[in-house]
Amino acid sequence: MKIAMIGTGYVGLVSGVCFSDFGHEVVCVDKNQEKLALLRDGKTPIFEPGLDRLMARNMAANRLSFTDNLEEATRDADTVFIAVGTPSRRGDGHADLSFVFGAVKEVAEVLTKPAVIVIKSTVPVGTNRKVAELLQEVRPDLACDVVSNPEFLREGAAIDDFMHPDRVVVGVESARASEVMKEVYRPLALRDYPLLTTDLETAEMIKYAANAFLATKVTFINEIAMLCEKTGADVKDVANGMGFDSRIGPKFLQAGPGYGGSCFPKDTMALARIGQDNSSPLQIVETVIKVNEEVKRLMIEKIIDLCDGKLQNKTIAVLGLTFKPDTDDMRDAPALTIVPVLVGRGANVRVVDPQAFREAESLLPNVVWFDDPYAATDGADAVVMLTEWNEFRALDLRDMAERMAQARMADLRNIYSCDLALDAGFEAYTGMGRKSHLPFDD
Repeated sequence: MKIAMIGTGYVGLVSGVCFSDFGHEVVCVDKNQEKLALLRDGKTPIFEPGLDRLMARNMAANRLSFTDNLEEATRDADTVFIAVGTPSRRGDGHADLSFVFGAVKEVAEVLTKPAVIVIKSTVPVGTNRKVAELLQEVRPDLACDVVSNPEFLREGAAIDDFMHPDRVVVGVESARASEVMKEVYRPLALRDYPLLTTDLETAEMIKYAANAFLATKVTFINEIAMLCEKTGADVKDVANGMGFDSRIGPKFLQAGPGYGGSCFPKDTMALARIGQDNSSPLQIVETVIKVNEEVKRLMIEKIIDLCDGKLQNKTIAVLGLTFKPDTDDMRDAPALTIVPVLVGRGANVRVVDPQAFREAESLLPNVVWFDDPYAATDGADAVVMLTEWNEFRALDLRDMAERMAQARMADLRNIYSCDLALDAGFEAYTGMGRKSHLPFDD
């Protein structure tokens, strides 16, 4: 099949590359000339493990190309995927659909034959039906089908998620659209991955409901971690005990400094607004949003307590900035809340992250960048573990402690343990919902 992919952001690029690896002919469209030049040169504008190699292979096989010519890309396309951003609208939390409707209108104006228009972007319930109305308004002469096909990709594991999905959700209104989407995803069906076909509204809701539920799990275990600190329980053991229950499962039960990224913050906010607009408030989702922000603020208090209640002139090394490892994504990362407060209260902040520099340099001014975590902790008063990159999972803690002016650790991802840190020479340690040892404990 010939596929046109509108948008080469995270979802569009990963989806386009993976579809080409299925054997389809894929043309990815973007208006950003700088990004297009990078892509045509075989380089990816985002960091996603394995994406550059997969992209190069399919470009070499002439199954994958990049252009800014929308008319050329859609001329013979069987399907046109819309994969543009839907960020939170400033001021009210609604999803901003201007990019989606703008892309649909531009596509409709250049189509030369009926096509299946697939909305890959995350959109509120009812959006796909509005897209169908827009298509009819712009091109009443073309009988185009609209499909809702939400993505469920985890950053850092997106290729594996696309190639080995838990399910593929397709919202359709016609037999023709259903058959086309079956052909698009035929390679997965041959390997018995489930294709769930629903109506448009159900497909849209599945995406929001899934993300809100996962965000709820993250926030729930973070609240349990706070209670564990008050009661002496260990949140890692609690989460492990919960995860063995097949009704709960172990995923998304790792306590930390709050969720971030491209999906959970904007999708929970948008879903809450959908509930409010339909006079059916989602109180659990609204609470999840509120608690997640509170968790980030509590992390700041942890660091302040670790530093004897004051940050002025303290040197703090922060290891990890992205919202999760194996990505360069800084969107709504806890670091964007925590680091500016440290700087604002007079701390000298040093940061280390394997991939964040391109995104974070402008977002986090007044910090000093280091490539090496040991160099960053030389003479430091505290080290903060903020993202659980593999590079930070097996540090020589004894060497690090000896380098520091005050060997103190805020382990906000529970990479290590209090006993391990103290045995290595750290004088103070605070984690998430686990045994801690702070200066005033002596």
